[in-house]
Amino acid sequence: MGKLIYGGKIYTLKEEGHMVEAIFTEKQCIVDYGEKKYLEEKYEGRIQEKIDLKDDVLLPGFVDSHMHLVGHGEKLLRLNLSTCMSKEEALQLLANYAKDIEEGQWIIGDGWNENMWREQQVLTSKDIDQHVPNHPVLLNRICKHAIAVNSYALKIANITNHTPAPFGGVIEKDEAGNLIGVFKDQAQELITNVLPKVTDEYVERALRAGIKDAYRLGLTGAHTEDLNYYHGYEGTYHSYKKIVEDEGNLFRAHLLVHHEVFEEMINDGGKYLGGSEWVELGSMKIFADGAFGGRTALLSRPYHDDPSTSGVRIFTQEKLNELVAKARGKEVPIAVHAIGDEAFEMVLEAIEKHPLQGFGRDRLIHATMLRKDLIERMKGLPLILDIQPSFVTSDFPWVIDRLGEENLAYCYAWKTLLKEGLHCAGGSDAPIESADPLLGIQAAVTRSNEDDKQGNGYLPEEALTVYEAVSLYTNGSAYAICHEEDRGKIEKGYLADFTILNKDIFEANPYDIDKIKVTKTIVGNEIMYERLQ
Repeated sequence: MGKLIYGGKIYTLKEEGHMVEAIFTEKQCIVDYGEKKYLEEKYEGRIQEKIDLKDDVLLPGFVDSHMHLVGHGEKLLRLNLSTCMSKEEALQLLANYAKDIEEGQWIIGDGWNENMWREQQVLTSKDIDQHVPNHPVLLNRICKHAIAVNSYALKIANITNHTPAPFGGVIEKDEAGNLIGVFKDQAQELITNVLPKVTDEYVERALRAGIKDAYRLGLTGAHTEDLNYYHGYEGTYHSYKKIVEDEGNLFRAHLLVHHEVFEEMINDGGKYLGGSEWVELGSMKIFADGAFGGRTALLSRPYHDDPSTSGVRIFTQEKLNELVAKARGKEVPIAVHAIGDEAFEMVLEAIEKHPLQGFGRDRLIHATMLRKDLIERMKGLPLILDIQPSFVTSDFPWVIDRLGEENLAYCYAWKTLLKEGLHCAGGSDAPIESADPLLGIQAAVTRSNEDDKQGNGYLPEEALTVYEAVSLYTNGSAYAICHEEDRGKIEKGYLADFTILNKDIFEANPYDIDKIKVTKTIVGNEIMYERLQ
């Protein structure tokens, strides 16, 4: 059905400030754009619907380049501790939640962050036991690289003081050598392996909730990594097909494939950019390290606030090389989580040893702590840096002490990366951070938060312009998955995916970007969300 869209500002993002008066769309694509009168005359017999923007502002559809969509939906459905401002508040919320759960059933919560608490002490099994002794409890730290569990859960998993930590993992103990119930990175699997298997219905309910909320936030698509955490590759992949395609929840889902289910994907006939127009298969996903919050991101030097550690390497260099070689054997790019500079160097070494052959681009996710030499090594390689601007607002100011102020050069260095000619895409890492792209854009521009009392911003020299920040979530996300010729801009032949706002993001006070409202989200030429006035 042909549609004419007009009556507001329409930014093409072909270049900064470029606008058109109207767009004509048909089926899933943009057919033409220009003056409203010209389009009405040229396509008179094909225009079946007119959409008056009523002074709203239309942009190419926002796409989150890195999130966990099922996890985002889960966060909407279960215990959420991310807003708690003290350990006691988190524990009381947990205790109240447990009252409605049948005794003996698992309780899983998300989002605790001791860096937001006055006492800055992690949750422990002793803490949880005192509030919820009759349920096994698993509470994910906000970064998802650490969990806190109670004694009930330790008993089910048969974990004792003598249980060894697996390679790439940490089991925290007190000074006497006793478990405190905190497990980091690969050690989390000692607990997660004994969790009850989730049902198809549960995954579908979470995915449905995640997509509906994504519409509300103006997201028309996402690059998401979920295929190894619920009911395996096949089950989760088919859940995506059912919810997006069969139920008609139109959404551009690009699925990264965790290395542990990579062979399953290949054996199922999958390939890079295979699948369908709605549910597309992507790169092999690998984790190289952890996160700053739990001091598991791998640094080339000891942590400033704990010189006893420099982080955790998830794999040896040899094993990482093998995983990259495995992807190359199927001509598949890699997408690697690397936060610390040492982890990033390991990934570059593996890429240089096994360069990408054929179509595609490697993706280095987070790229939070870099060095000048690493930036130079990246130039000329077929890759993109997948950055999360909201990390600035959630990590500062505590990360200054964690890394050391003298070590912050090339950290969260978004402007430097663009100046050096490197391609970047913008994501949220939801449910780790809010999935709201407007919050990410504001963070990239202001680099500020409530703790920044002077409003100067953290490492303000790395702040982006609004145009650069918006581009991360539009043409940047398209470039990451080789769709820059049909997504991310208002252009003839490009997909009719649009995010419509009630205010001009390019004229708004940067500190008020988070107050802008999404009025419509259009995916594949269909209105999937419309805000009630």
